[in-house]
Amino acid sequence: MIESMTQAAGTGDMPRVEEFKAEIGEMRLRDPSTARDRQLLRLGVALLVVGVALTVIAYFMSHGTTNPLSQGDATILALAGVAVSVAGGTLFLRYSLATFLRFWLARLIYEQQAQTDRIVGQTDAAPR
Repeated sequence: MIESMTQAAGTGDMPRVEEFKAEIGEMRLRDPSTARDRQLLRLGVALLVVGVALTVIAYFMSHGTTNPLSQGDATILALAGVAVSVAGGTLFLRYSLATFLRFWLARLIYEQQAQTDRIVGQTDAAPR
């Protein structure tokens, strides 16, 4: 994430980027691209797919028989598929938004610090 900001910044901003990296290092924040977050994001996608598959299977199961007991089992299976899909969607949404918002916040902080540096530079250069 910070490397992409380094590439996006101009050559004149390099000392500021290095200072920003040092400040982030001093905060002792956990690395935002941990393997656990990525695994949970993938688990969310997998649960979404499995939930939809269970629901479709239950639909064909219920329409393939006239036995009310089998249709009741298919209804339970369909409800379980919906629950798994909702859980998967929640996991996917949480971890994909967290990744995006981490990057957005770091970029916002960097831009605000650069703006402050420009304003301070202008006031220092202004005649008194």
